[in-house]
Amino acid sequence: MAIFEQYLWLFPLGSALFGLIIGSFLNVVIHRLPIMMERQWRLDCADTFPESGLAKPEGEFNLSQPCSHCTQCKKSIKIIDNIPIVSWLLLKGRCRSCLASISWRYPFVELITALLSLFTAIQFGPNLYCFAALIFLYALITLLFIDLDTMLLPDQITLPLMWLGIALSLMEISPTSLQDSVLGAIFGYLSLWSVYWMFKLATGKEGMGYGDFKLLAALGAWLGWQYLPMIILCSSIVGVFMAIIQLALKGKALNQAFPFGPYLAISGWIAFTWGDEILNWYIAQFWGL
Repeated sequence: MAIFEQYLWLFPLGSALFGLIIGSFLNVVIHRLPIMMERQWRLDCADTFPESGLAKPEGEFNLSQPCSHCTQCKKSIKIIDNIPIVSWLLLKGRCRSCLASISWRYPFVELITALLSLFTAIQFGPNLYCFAALIFLYALITLLFIDLDTMLLPDQITLPLMWLGIALSLMEISPTSLQDSVLGAIFGYLSLWSVYWMFKLATGKEGMGYGDFKLLAALGAWLGWQYLPMIILCSSIVGVFMAIIQLALKGKALNQAFPFGPYLAISGWIAFTWGDEILNWYIAQFWGL
């Protein structure tokens, strides 16, 4: 910390470079974690209900195995071709072996992770809470893209994120008090849980997934119950607006399912970063205080 305080530019720069590396790892998690979950479901189903005839997944598959490879030609990716952003640009977005196109989203995730890491380092400075904020950021980025791809919000991320928020309050690292953190987790979960059941009882359909409840509980644990209305309102407005645009462009009906987690994640990060300023502005504008 003393080095960072002496050289103020070192911490933001190091955070940005670290963000590039982490962004590359997040791409792996975003792609592989849903597959790992599906394989585990198949394994559990095959063990519990052998009469189903469902075959158990073969081979080892986790975040490290098998090694990174092209999805088309299956050849392993060399280390020199795995440098965040740089390799994608040098290869012009194509596999070195088979020239298959590599999605632009890989360098995008790396770039946005690096930029937000830089912003976080500048915003909070070199302290323990900043390192916690970076973990919070990386978890939200991962959840956002997994939900966009699969409409899943894995418990492997949402639940540890919630407990970490409460633990930081317990250790007084977070500015959120322990009471506000616990109440935030409780009310965060129950608020969307209540909406889910009211909608289901009224229509007979499921309006959202349980992962959304757990993500809002995690956000409440980090920020406190006071910020839940802001997060719910912001995510609902943006979510409905974006859903109408997406569904209209795809020519689908408005009752088509769409992921809500990305809007919760974005709204949660906005509240985490500028929540006090937004609340103070709202109070000054509408309450004259």
